Amino acid sequence: MIRRCVVVGGAGAVGRLFAERLLADGARVAVIDTVEPGAEPAGTHYVRGDITDLGFRPAADLGHADLVVLAVPDAVALAAVPGLAGMLRPDALLVDTLSVKQPVTAAIRAHLPGVQAVGLNPMFAPSLGFEGRPVAAVVVNDGPRVGALLDLVAGWGARVVRLDEAEHDRLAGTSQALTHAAVLGFGAALVRLDTDLGKIREIAPPPHNALLALLARITSGAPAVYWDVQAANPEAAAVRKELADGVRRVADLVEHGSEHEFAALLGELDAQLGEHAPHYRELCARMFTSL
Repeated sequence: MIRRCVVVGGAGAVGRLFAERLLADGARVAVIDTVEPGAEPAGTHYVRGDITDLGFRPAADLGHADLVVLAVPDAVALAAVPGLAGMLRPDALLVDTLSVKQPVTAAIRAHLPGVQAVGLNPMFAPSLGFEGRPVAAVVVNDGPRVGALLDLVAGWGARVVRLDEAEHDRLAGTSQALTHAAVLGFGAALVRLDTDLGKIREIAPPPHNALLALLARITSGAPAVYWDVQAANPEAAAVRKELADGVRRVADLVEHGSEHEFAALLGELDAQLGEHAPHYRELCARMFTSL
């Protein structure tokens, strides 16, 4: 059911991931991107252009596609959706890979109510591949090609987790926006402390090395990806506030409280982990062994 594909943004990391897997499954893949030719996966048909430009109409590719993937930043995808209304086949499948789902889901339902559509969010860096990793799936307009694609992604080794758009954004706010903000805040503190990382590297315990490794991974990535996680998610502001309040709570407790109160906080946090605590303790032990 999915043989002719267009990946918008296929020269980027997420777009390449999908384009390469579709090619490996025998599909014909066209890539639409704004960059110079050469960054797209080998074996694809490349079309250079801006999908949001009203004068750019790759109708031959889009009009014959079984599957169109929008692997682009949030603002680009939202700007592109209205223009796709008269270009896609009635039985085509539209996929977005955005990290925030509520705005794009509303836009697709408003402008493309009859087009099958699903939002996918690979919850990992594209370089890691699909095998054994979670992919959040938000079904916008259901249909046979939606099921076929989700089966395909599962066949690539991913764990497909179905959510609605609001639940997706709540969970992404906690698992992505909160986590990235904590790591970036840690990095900003290092800058303010004017830390000698050469000396730190000589003595740092595993938790500090783990945070430095996370910081290095984020700073070597595409800023637009991490900006969208923080700026586009409607839940992000609330989780950042909770993070700031949590740091203030620890500071107030240490500066004005007691060791007994500190122990009570650790007990509260352990209770929050609940039945999952043994899993994460074991995971931490394996991580620290490699560190």
